[in-house]
Amino acid sequence: MAAPGRLRRLADKAIPSRESIATNRWLKPVAGRVMHASLWRFTRRSVPRGVALGMLTGILVPMGQIPASAILALPLRANIPAAAATTFLTNPFTTPPLWIAAYGLGSWMLGVHVGRDVFEGDAAAWLGWLVHHGGPALLTGLVTLAVAFAVLGYVGSGLLWRWWIVRKRKRRLQHRGTGV
Repeated sequence: MAAPGRLRRLADKAIPSRESIATNRWLKPVAGRVMHASLWRFTRRSVPRGVALGMLTGILVPMGQIPASAILALPLRANIPAAAATTFLTNPFTTPPLWIAAYGLGSWMLGVHVGRDVFEGDAAAWLGWLVHHGGPALLTGLVTLAVAFAVLGYVGSGLLWRWWIVRKRKRRLQHRGTGV
């Protein structure tokens, strides 16, 4: 497992900074709104929102996930860095297994089964199956997984935040008790 310092450096390189966004010529018209301090401050409410938003956009938005999460963070008052970082849940290594799991879940939910005739038929039969059965099963599974991961991310990051604050407070109280 990578050290927390290495993960922090990796995140600092991958996630755009406030300064780079403020000076971006394409974002100048909305920079005032995007640069609002509450969207960049790490609080117990904004971070879980950002994590949940990042999970949703990471799974449901095929390309441009970071800009999508940043734009959606505005009305939801979610933490932009947390939302942007969480979109990295989906990457070239995790997307194929995620889509396979989504198709399996969606086909189970919709009762779609693949028969050999789909692959032995012509291209029109395969395209018909894809449009009427495969696509809806995949989409259903993706939406279900995205919502489930978003809820788990929201609850998990909230619990992790609480654990971190309690731990920090205990250390502070121990420090006071020892007179150091």
